[in-house]
Amino acid sequence: MRIKLSDIRSELPPLVHLALPLIAGELGWVSMSLVDTIMLGHLPNSALAMSAAALAQVLFNTFCFGVGGVLLGLDTLISQALGAKEQQEANRWLLHGLVMALALSALLIAIFALTPVLLFRLPVDHAILAQAVPAMQGLNYGTLPLLLYFTFRRYLQAHHHGRPIAFALISANLVNAGVDWLLIFSHHWNIAGHSYGIPAFGVTGSSWATSFARLYLMAVLVFAVWRADRNHHYGLLASLRQRAWLRIEYQHLRRLFLLGAPAGASIFVEIAIFALVTALIATFGRLSLAGHEVALQCASTTFMVPFAISAATSVRVGHAIGRMRIGLGTTANVIAAGWSGVGTGAAFMLCASVLLLSIPTYIARIFTPDPGVIAAAVPLLLIAAGFQFFDGVQITATGALRGAGNTHAPFITQLVCYWFIGMPLGILLGFHEKLGAAGLWWGLLIALTCGAFAMCYFWRRTTHALPS
Repeated sequence: MRIKLSDIRSELPPLVHLALPLIAGELGWVSMSLVDTIMLGHLPNSALAMSAAALAQVLFNTFCFGVGGVLLGLDTLISQALGAKEQQEANRWLLHGLVMALALSALLIAIFALTPVLLFRLPVDHAILAQAVPAMQGLNYGTLPLLLYFTFRRYLQAHHHGRPIAFALISANLVNAGVDWLLIFSHHWNIAGHSYGIPAFGVTGSSWATSFARLYLMAVLVFAVWRADRNHHYGLLASLRQRAWLRIEYQHLRRLFLLGAPAGASIFVEIAIFALVTALIATFGRLSLAGHEVALQCASTTFMVPFAISAATSVRVGHAIGRMRIGLGTTANVIAAGWSGVGTGAAFMLCASVLLLSIPTYIARIFTPDPGVIAAAVPLLLIAAGFQFFDGVQITATGALRGAGNTHAPFITQLVCYWFIGMPLGILLGFHEKLGAAGLWWGLLIALTCGAFAMCYFWRRTTHALPS
């Protein structure tokens, strides 16, 4: 079926309406990490602190977002239930998502308890590891709140309640920044003739601040779900009082896992490549790793916009398919929902590319005054500018596919593009051709470019398989 521009134009307003608060929220999410990095970048030994934080964060995120990515299956299940006007079924998916979040959290907490033994076997400067290991343990305190936040968020955004998510993430930045300031640096006060003080906890203090902010995020979304249920009569509290939907069913958990596992594996494959690149760059020394952290933070920040658009696209596609089930929608609506998301994400990332190409040195100086770290970061920022467009395309197409229930194609695509194409080429350029960190980042650019073309191909195939 040919795409009509009029269909895409009609889809853009509801997409943007849903995506804007999610974008604000995602930027709020990544801002916590940005604030951590900037504050650590102003410690006396900034290269060491930034390197340790980079290693701890990327390893924690690889496992937490990979394993927790199973919960992304809720995007499909809740959105399609709502599109088909099955509110109680959507409520049941929330319940099973919460049960799944508890189980996945237990698994992750056990994994992170074992990481100190594994980390000290890495061929990395032990001064970096000495700070990275306690930071990993500090981040682990936020594992359960983070996965519960993921679950409540899926329910809210499927109902088009993006504003509470944005508020939660933006306000969490204030919480994180305040606790960061309190714990990263040392403080002394004189009150009524008595001296009080807090020692500088550095990187570990930053990880505690992050976990506390995630606990706050979970609490805000619990309140938001309660308020949405009270105002819109979704039946959550009524069913809870009557215990009408509290029965846990194995087939529901199995369906959620089978749908969400490829989505989680896809995220794991993507983040794990950045974790491996971080570990390899750590062998080049503190300056290279700190420069990598600056560039990675910038690339992560721009990525959050198409990532939010991807979530909105998944909801819009899921709603369109749900409406098709009851005869209120067509295949053209599904196609328009997907391609409008891809186009919007790609357009933003083109603008981000221009920004990174124009002022890379100024951007690096925001993070640290250290000239060595700035010099290491600028070449990587220029490479990041090269893959912005392709990163925007691949993540929004992934959202469209997830909304249609196709979570296997993104996993296969990222596995092949990252691990069988991008990673070998990056290692070849970084080590054999002596390009160092830049060589590994060229491998990422190649992987994302291949992934963008493959995702568009799979989305086109998925829409052609839909009933006319």
